[in-house]
Parts: sequence; structure tokens; C-alpha cells
Amino acid sequence: MAMQSIVMNFFPYVFALLLILPLPIFLVFRKPKNGGSNMKLPPGSCGWPVFGESFKYVSIGTQQFIGEKRRKYLTDVFQTSLFGQKMAVFCGAQGNKFAFTKLVTSWWPVTVKKTLFSPEFSHMPVDEASAAMHRFVHEILKPEALKNYVPVMDAMAREHVESKWDGNDVVKVHPLSKEYTFNLAYRLFVNVLDDVEHVRRIFKHFALVTSGMFSVPINLPGTAYNRGIKGGKIIREEIVKIITKRRQEMEKKESTLPSTDCLSRMLLVTDENGKFMSAKEMSNYIIGLLIGSYESTSTAVSFVLKYLAELPHIYDKVYKELMEIAKSKGEGELLKWEDIQKMRYSWNVVCETLRVTPPVQGGFRELVTDVSFSGFTIPKGYKASWTAYTTHKDPEYFPDPEKFDPSRFEGNGPAPYTFVPFGGGPRVCCGREYARLEVLVFIYNIVTKFKLEIINPQEKIVFHSFPIPMEGLPLRIIGHNA
Repeated sequence: MAMQSIVMNFFPYVFALLLILPLPIFLVFRKPKNGGSNMKLPPGSCGWPVFGESFKYVSIGTQQFIGEKRRKYLTDVFQTSLFGQKMAVFCGAQGNKFAFTKLVTSWWPVTVKKTLFSPEFSHMPVDEASAAMHRFVHEILKPEALKNYVPVMDAMAREHVESKWDGNDVVKVHPLSKEYTFNLAYRLFVNVLDDVEHVRRIFKHFALVTSGMFSVPINLPGTAYNRGIKGGKIIREEIVKIITKRRQEMEKKESTLPSTDCLSRMLLVTDENGKFMSAKEMSNYIIGLLIGSYESTSTAVSFVLKYLAELPHIYDKVYKELMEIAKSKGEGELLKWEDIQKMRYSWNVVCETLRVTPPVQGGFRELVTDVSFSGFTIPKGYKASWTAYTTHKDPEYFPDPEKFDPSRFEGNGPAPYTFVPFGGGPRVCCGREYARLEVLVFIYNIVTKFKLEIINPQEKIVFHSFPIPMEGLPLRIIGHNA
């Protein structure tokens, strides 16, 4: 059955390849332009015509793909071809540092643009779209807004634990954490509070979008890319309806929600020319915001709980810290911003989780000029990629890198550009503080109620666009009052 499943999953790709084989023979034999005969390009292979090495990248995952290349070429930069683009992959702390400079600009694979954005916006220059997205997100996630989110996060986490965890001996953490983080993000950013069926429908389509974002870019029925495009279209249409209705209510002053609620603030955000954004434009940014606050955060939550279940001595320290906060609260009193600041050791545990199993594998950029790096020249226009694994698992920066040790983050913490779960430089993830709050609030609600035991220490983790526990990460939960 497993082999049959593999064959069925790859059949659409093989079929598409057979369709493309009759392309003019010059595509197969032409040599890539080096951007100048004297340029010393990084070592590497561009793989198949058109597809490059995308099949291998998608099938074995970012970590293994880049690990194999580094061992083969023994350099801090190599070239490949992914998503139809020539790409230089930068490795190590200096590679991360370069990828975060102004010598590169934002770039997203076509699979990301086509699944996330409506067609009229998918052709917008990426740096322009990225800057607009940054302005939009900054308004939604500024400090005064984040402080107001903490009690909402706590209330929703309590509700989730009561309905999904209480009364069970074993829970599958990964699907539950995905459900929780999506519901929270949708409530905070879209403010649909009572239409359970609507939220469930959107959640279902989001799974299609996330699986299609970093798939092989073949838009044929049955492929992950095709399903992702369709899922993104349905989500944007639903969000446009909500935005249009809310805008009309605000204009007529009929909205029952306060003017300071999240979606209302979004409707007041203007572009660089002082104009309000259209509903379609807002829907693009909201779906991007939901993606960023859903998949990566749920992965972080899942693996923090995994390591707490596997490492009782770590769990005990987290439990002690969080129970001190719990005992200081009145009955039914929700967490506040100030409580989160006391979770220092718990945050070190989260950081070590992000080091060992980073939810986001890395990122993509585009070179704005010819650059020299590590003895090689990379031409302007080449795409650039960086990945957290090339430093997170390097013993030069993190001795005994496979050991789970939260003390690495005490004092000044890791050296610059070695710990990069949120990227760095001018394009550092603007949702990192939101993620910190969400993860810590959720962990608080689990650890103060349950002791955790791992069910299958040998559960396989598959690394694609996000690390995925193949069995859903089942944990045995034991109430502290049991």
C-alpha cells in the first residue's frame, strides 16, 4: 500500500514530464549563461531542464538536500536550480549574514505567489509587495496590539484544552496545535467569532495552500500546486466578503465590534500614497498573515511539547516556573503581558526547540548586483537561498548540537547569525513577538494541567517545507490532580 501511495502521488509529475520531453532539443543541451566569461561561479548542478532539481528538493526536504550538497562541494555556497530559477544557496553564519544584507531583495517562488495572491497581484514586484506586507503587519502586530492579544490567547487556549484535551488519555498534538493556532489567528485577524462551519471550511482549504506553496510548480489537476491555487482562491473570496461587509458596517456605523478590533484597524491602514487598500489587496495580506501565524507556530508548539515529554528534567523546570505564575493569579484570572515576561526559562526551551527543529527551514532572496562570496562570483539576478540548519546543527557554533540544552540561550546567547529561526537583518520576521506570545501562552495552559509522556520515541519526522511528525505526535497526558 505504501508503494502504491508513492506511485499515485508522483504520477501527475511523471505525466507532466512526459508531456514536456518533446521540447526543442536545445533546451537539454544548452549551457547556462555565466553572466560573464571570467566569472567563477559556485560549484553545483542545475539538474533537469525547466525543473532543475525541484523534484529532489521537494521529495527529500530542505535539510537533507542542502546537507548532501554541502558534503559534496565543501563550500559555503553552491548553485542549483529550484522552482525554475538558478539559485545560489548560502551556508554558515557568513552565508546567513549575506542573505540578510541589502545586496539582496525579497523573492518568492512562483508557487508561493500563485497560491497566496490573486492573479492581478501575483505579478507585483516582490520587494514592493513585501514592503506593503511589512507595513500592514506592523500595524496589526505593534506592541500595544500584542499586549491586548495575551488575554485573548489565554482564553482561547483554555477553551481549546477543555474541549480537545480534557478527558483524554492520549492526544495527537500536531493536528490539535494546527487547529488551535489557526482558530486563534483567524479570530484575532479576521474576527469571525461565531460561524464555526465557516472557520472549519477555511481551515480545510488552508491545508491545501500550505502543501502547494513549496511544491513542484506543475499546474495540472491532482497536483499539490493545482490544489493550492484553488484553495487560495476560495480563501481570498471568503475573506473579501468579510472585509466588504465590515467596511460597509463601519461606514454606516453599524458594526457591533469596537473600532479598535483587529479587522477594523486593518481597514484604516493606508499605502505609501495614503490610500486605503482594496478588499482584494487586504485579502492577499491577511492570507499571508494567517499562513505566517499558523503553520510555523503550530510546528513550534508541537515540538516544544515533544521535547518536554521526552526530557522530564527540562519539563520539571518549566513546570516550576509556570506554576509560580499560576499561583499568583486569582481564580479565573487571565494571563497578562507582564506574566509572559516572567517565562524566561520556558522561552529558552522554546528557543532550543527552534534551534534543533526550526519550523521555517530558511528563505529566498534575489541578488540586486554581482557579488563575490567565499571566492566565487554570483551574477545579478540569481536567486539566493539560506537555511537555518547550516548553523543550527554546526558544532562550531553549538557544541554537541544534537543535545537539547536550553542553557545555550542564557546570558548573551548564540553568536550573531548562527540562530536564525526568524531570519535576520532588515527583513527579520515581523511576527516573531506574536509567535513568542502564542507559544508561551499555549505551553502554560498545557504544562500547568498535564504531565506529558511520549508514546513513540522513534516516530519518524519528515522534513519538507515544515517538519512533520508522521503519526501526529501522540502524547499520553496525565492531569496533575489525577
